[in-house]
Amino acid sequence: MAETAAPPQPEPEPIPESPPEPPVVHHAPRPSLFIVQITPEMAPIAKIGGLADVVFGLSRELAIRGNHVEIILPKYDNLRYDQIFDLQPVYNDLWVPWYDGAIHCTVYFGFVHDRKCFFIEPHSHDNFFNRGSIYGFPDDVFRYAFFSRAAIEFLWQSGKHPDIIHCHDWQTALVPVFLYEFYQALGMTHPRVCMTIHNFKHQGVTGAELLRATGLHQPERFFDWVRMGDNHHKNAINLLKGGIVYSNFVTTVSPRYAFETKDQGQGFGLESTLHTHHMKYGGVVNGIDYDVWNPEVDRYIPVNYGLGNLDDKYENKRALRQRLMLADNDKPIVAFIGRLDPQKGLDLVRHAIFATLERGAQFVLLGSSPDQGINNDFWGLKHMLNDSPDCHLEIGFDEDLSHLIYAGADIMLVPSQFEPCGLTQLIALRYGTVPVVRTVGGLADTVFDKDHSDRPLHQRNGYRFDNYDVPGLESALIRAIDCYYQYPDHFRELMKNAMNADYSWNHPGQDYLNIYDFIRDR
Repeated sequence: MAETAAPPQPEPEPIPESPPEPPVVHHAPRPSLFIVQITPEMAPIAKIGGLADVVFGLSRELAIRGNHVEIILPKYDNLRYDQIFDLQPVYNDLWVPWYDGAIHCTVYFGFVHDRKCFFIEPHSHDNFFNRGSIYGFPDDVFRYAFFSRAAIEFLWQSGKHPDIIHCHDWQTALVPVFLYEFYQALGMTHPRVCMTIHNFKHQGVTGAELLRATGLHQPERFFDWVRMGDNHHKNAINLLKGGIVYSNFVTTVSPRYAFETKDQGQGFGLESTLHTHHMKYGGVVNGIDYDVWNPEVDRYIPVNYGLGNLDDKYENKRALRQRLMLADNDKPIVAFIGRLDPQKGLDLVRHAIFATLERGAQFVLLGSSPDQGINNDFWGLKHMLNDSPDCHLEIGFDEDLSHLIYAGADIMLVPSQFEPCGLTQLIALRYGTVPVVRTVGGLADTVFDKDHSDRPLHQRNGYRFDNYDVPGLESALIRAIDCYYQYPDHFRELMKNAMNADYSWNHPGQDYLNIYDFIRDR
C-alpha cells in the first residue's frame, strides 16, 4: 500500500498563562457547542470501570443543556449490541495511516439510550478489537494508538469540526498529539481538547516502535522530555504525558485527587509534568446518573423509597437478607461492593468482615478480581464463613444484586488505598446507605465525618478515617456501628443528609461547560 506522507508538524498550542479558575457560571444564554467524546469505554455497552459511567452520564448532561454531543468508540466484538439501536454503517471507506501504509475501516452509527455513537471497525490482520475482551493484551498500546488515529482521521475525513474534543485516559491521549502535529496543518484549527484522567496508574509507556506505527517520525522530537519522553525511562515515551502536554485543559475526577497526583506523590511519575502544566489542570468530581441510581425509581429493587418514605428502605433490607439467606434480626448490614483490587484496600476489607461480626453486625460483599489468586483468597474466606447467619460473600458481579445491596445495606465500606473519585460512595449516599471511607481522593471530597467535620451538621453524611491501617479502619467502622445501635436518631439524620446531597451530573456538567468555554476563548 502507498506510503502516507506526513504533513508539516506545527508546535503544540502554548500553555495558558493564567489559571483556569474561574470556571465562572454563565448566567446569560450561551451558544450550543459541538462536543465529541473519544473514549475506550461507555456504559452499558463497553464497561470495565467508572470511566464508562462517566462518559454515559456526562454525555447526557451536556446534551440536556442544549449541546450536540457525539461519542466515538472502538467497535468491539463484545459490545452489548442489545443496547445499541439502529446500528448501521455510515462511512465505508475510512483509510487510517498506519506504518508505511493505511488500514481500511468502516464506521458505524447507532443510538445508545439516545446518545449518538460512532463505532470504528478496522479491517486488519492485527484484529485490534475482535478479541472477546476490552483490555489485557500485550499490544494494548498499539491497539489504542490506532483507535486514536482512526478517531481523529474520521473527524477530518467526514468534515466534522467540533468545538471540543473530550478524551479519556491514556488510551486516547494521542488524540491531541495527532491534532496538533498533523491535523491542524490540514485545516482542523477549530477544535480544542479537554482530557480527563480517571486513574494515573495506567499511562501507556512504550518504545520507539509506536512512533513508526503512528507516523510520529522524528523520535528526537517526541522523546524530548518537554513532549512525550517518559520522566523515568530514557528510552520510553509516555502516552498519558503526551496527552497532558498537548491538551488545552486536563482534568481528573476530584479536586482532592488533582492535589494528591500533583503534590502528594500519587501521579505515578508524572508529578513534575503536572507542575509544569498546573495552569491547565484541575479536578471535577464525577456525578452519577440519577436515572439509573435512584431508589425512587430503581426497577431492580422490590420497594422504591425516598426521603418521604424512608422506612420503606427496610423492606429492601428484608429482601436482601432473604436473597442471601441472612438472619432476619435487628443488626445493621455493612456492605462492600467493588473490584477485588489491592487499590480498594483488600486487607482492610478482610479485617472489616471479622470486626463487623465481632461488633454484632452483618457483612455482605459483592466483587471479583481478574487475579485468580485474589479470587481464591476470598473464596477461602467465603467457605470459612459459610455457616454464619450474618455474613455472605458473593464472589462475582451481579448488577441486579448490586442495586439491592445499595438499597438494603445500612453502611457502605470504601477503605481504598487511593481513590480518584469513587462512585460507590456516591451511589450509597443516594440510597441513604451511610458510607465509611478513607480520607483520600474523591472520598474526601464527598463524605464528611459525623463527629470530626468542620461542615454544618446537615452536611455531615458518613464516617472517615485517615491512616491506612487497622486502627484507622476500626476508628470509623466501630463509630458507625455504635451510632446505629446507640443513637438511632443520629444515624437516621445521617441517612437523610446523605440523600439530600446532589451528586448528579448537574454540577459537574456545568463545571465542564465552564472549562470548555475557557479553552475556546484562549
